[in-house]
Amino acid sequence: MSEQSSPKPAHRAVLLEEAVDALAIRPDGVYVDATFGRGGHSRAILERLGPKGRLIALDRDPEAVAAARAITDARFSITHAAFSEFARVLDAQDAARVQGVLADFGVSSPQLEDAARGFSFRLDGPLDMRMDPSRGISAADWLATATEQEIREAIGDYGEERFAKQVAKAIVDARAREPLRRTEQLASVVAAAIRKRETQREAGQNPATRTFQALRILVNRELEEVALMLPQALARLDAGGRLALISFHSLEDRLVKRFLKVCSADNLPADLPIRARDLPQAPLRIVGKAQRASAAETSANPRARSAIMRVAERSEAALDPAVLKHAFPEHEPDAWRS
Repeated sequence: MSEQSSPKPAHRAVLLEEAVDALAIRPDGVYVDATFGRGGHSRAILERLGPKGRLIALDRDPEAVAAARAITDARFSITHAAFSEFARVLDAQDAARVQGVLADFGVSSPQLEDAARGFSFRLDGPLDMRMDPSRGISAADWLATATEQEIREAIGDYGEERFAKQVAKAIVDARAREPLRRTEQLASVVAAAIRKRETQREAGQNPATRTFQALRILVNRELEEVALMLPQALARLDAGGRLALISFHSLEDRLVKRFLKVCSADNLPADLPIRARDLPQAPLRIVGKAQRASAAETSANPRARSAIMRVAERSEAALDPAVLKHAFPEHEPDAWRS
């Protein structure tokens, strides 16, 4: 398929009203949109802010940052940055505390629909997949040097592909014949490897879906970025402030769910000889149940089908770094500095 793709559909912010409602916006508060995308959530937040309110947005995609420059509202700022740079961005904006943080962890429609970005197996383009093309290694370059075992582990862990072994071998065999530099090449290799072993898959799912997801997650260090951002966001959240976190696949949601669970429980033995009111208060309180998009929204925007939003509110309790270490033991404590 040519890179001259059909007109791109307008980007729709997922769970737009639900996410903004969940923030319980104070007119004079300071809020963070950690993934500007094309600004759907940001514009809705600005509509609810008063003259003294502020919205700090960030995005690692240069195209998203360029789109954000069109907003001339003095209450709004945009920074080219990844999730892991959350605290640095707030320091630069002189925002010691904020009243709410919204993070949409998904890939945006403009990224998926632009063949030149290399995210989609449906559009032939360079096999890149970087959310920030100015940093890091492309998917093509990683596949060119990774061992078969590394490829197998990435596809199995990040794509949860049950045929990861077969796909990895097929990729290594294919690259020995010619470099894998195009999305169409990779999609064909994966489809051939999988179709030899199964006749059924999730309804409508392309055989390359899980492999492309795995490579995108790996190239962009998506799970690491989420795990590094969440504690920084909690550390900057004012008492009564809200976190609204939207995930699009089980690995992201698992991280969010674990973080919220650990930070909303006292984690002390139940048989301690202490009155309940004397126990340390948890730093977060989970607000409501996990929320999914309505049938009407998923009909209008199929991307919303996999979205799941979890919301939590900051308590007045002091933040204990030990709690954060328990949430993400695989990450270093200095990543949680406020």
